[in-house]
Amino acid sequence: MPELGTLEDLPLDYRQALAAQNLVPLWPSLRAVLPHGQPGPRTRATMWSYESLRPLLMQAGELTPIEKAERRVLVLANPGHGLEKMQASSCMYLGMQLLLPGEWAPAHRHTPNAVRMIVEGTGAYTTVNGEKCPMQRGDLILTPTGLWHEHGHDGDEAVVWLDVLDLPLVYYMEASYAVEGEKQDVVPRRGDSEYLRGGIVPSPVFTRDTSTYPMLRYPWVDVRAALETLAAERPGIDAVQVAYVNPEDGSDCQNILGFSALMLRPGEALALPARSPAMVFHVIEGGTMVSSDDARFALAEADTCCVPGFARVTLKNRSATEPAFIFIADESPLHRKLGLYEVRP
Repeated sequence: MPELGTLEDLPLDYRQALAAQNLVPLWPSLRAVLPHGQPGPRTRATMWSYESLRPLLMQAGELTPIEKAERRVLVLANPGHGLEKMQASSCMYLGMQLLLPGEWAPAHRHTPNAVRMIVEGTGAYTTVNGEKCPMQRGDLILTPTGLWHEHGHDGDEAVVWLDVLDLPLVYYMEASYAVEGEKQDVVPRRGDSEYLRGGIVPSPVFTRDTSTYPMLRYPWVDVRAALETLAAERPGIDAVQVAYVNPEDGSDCQNILGFSALMLRPGEALALPARSPAMVFHVIEGGTMVSSDDARFALAEADTCCVPGFARVTLKNRSATEPAFIFIADESPLHRKLGLYEVRP
C-alpha cells in the first residue's frame, strides 16, 4: 500500500489558498475516511452498571423536578465519541429515564424514533397517539417518529426505563426537532391485545390494518414465554432469539434500529458472527459475560453495554442453573436499507 502525501508536505501558501476557497485536499485524509479491510470505529466497547448509575439517577429525581427537566434522563455516553456527543454508537442514543409517582412528562412528538425498555417499577405508562401503554419490567414500548407520546405515573414507586433512539443519525442529518403538545385523550388500546398469536392478525370484514405501527407495546410476559417455548421445542437450535417486528408484514418494528430478545440456557456460551452494525446488550434477567475482541464485561441484571460494528462477540450465561434473558438493539435495518449490511464468518 503506497504511503500518501501529508498536509505538511504542501507549501503553506498553497494550503492557505485552498482554505480561502473552502477547499481541502483529499489524499492526506484518504486512509482515515476509507480505511482498508474494515472501518475504524469510534465506538468503543463500553459498559454501564445499573447498580452504579441508579443512585445518581435517583439523586437526579431529588435535585431536578420533572417540570425543570421535561425528561429526567442520564445519558449513557460512549467515550469513543466524546461524552458531549451523547451517543452510544454512531446511530444509537441510550438514556436511563426516571419517572416518580404522580409525575407527568408532557406530550411531544419528534423526528427521531424511540423505544422504551422498562427496567424497574410499576404504575407508570406511556401514551402513544392516544394508546395508554402500561409499563412492566421487560416490556418494549415504541414511540416512532412523528407520534405524540407522554409519560405518566399513577403508582407509588419509582419507574425506570432504558431509552433507545436513532437520535445521533437524525441529528447528523440536521433533521432532529420536537413539537410540544397537549395532554392526549386516551383511546382503546389494541396492538398487544390483538396480536396474541403468531400467524394470526385481525381481519374485520376481510380488511387488514394498514397503519405503519399496528403494535406499540410488546409485553415481556409474552416475549419471555415465546423464548422458553422455542428453547423447549427446538433444543438443538443455535440461538434462542426472537425479533421485534411489525405483526402485519413481518418487517422490522422501526425503520432505522432493530430490536430482539435472546435467551441463554444455563451455562450456555454463544459466539456471534462479526457484523457491520454496532450492538447494545441490556440484561433483562440473569447475568451475562460479554466478550468483545479485547473487552470483557460481567453484566448483572439491568446492566447495559455497547460494542462496535465488526466486533467478534461471545455471550455466556453466568449461571449454571438459571437462564439469562437479554435485550439487543442494533443498526441492522439502516445497514440493510443502505446496502451496507455485512456478516463475516
